[in-house]
Amino acid sequence: MIWLIKFAMVAMMPRTEKLPGIADCDLDGFLRRLRRDSDFLFWIGLVLGAWIFAMTPLFTVFVPLPAFLLPKGLLTTHCDRLLNTNLYLLRQSVFLVRLSAGMCWGADPAVRAKFAMSPYAADPGTFRQS
Repeated sequence: MIWLIKFAMVAMMPRTEKLPGIADCDLDGFLRRLRRDSDFLFWIGLVLGAWIFAMTPLFTVFVPLPAFLLPKGLLTTHCDRLLNTNLYLLRQSVFLVRLSAGMCWGADPAVRAKFAMSPYAADPGTFRQS
């Protein structure tokens, strides 16, 4: 399921001329750490959000294909419409995916440098669930 979460995150946070995208960050490492450190409910929410992102183009761009088969233009439109829909349940279902992507993106040293911020110190690894 990590590939599906990664796909949804990359679609939601692409690179621009001035800023790196989530694909430019250590997304695989982040997702492995997140899976290991998060509780079961958080991870299930993340997987369900990615699944909903992948399966809803029929309702956003009216194409009966999963999001990972859409051309780039339709994928961008799907992403924009899903993240801005008035259907609160759909919008909130993908919010956890976007929130997690933002945590990865905002902690990346290259992104922080673009905002003239120093990199985070290494994680001491002191927080672990009981």
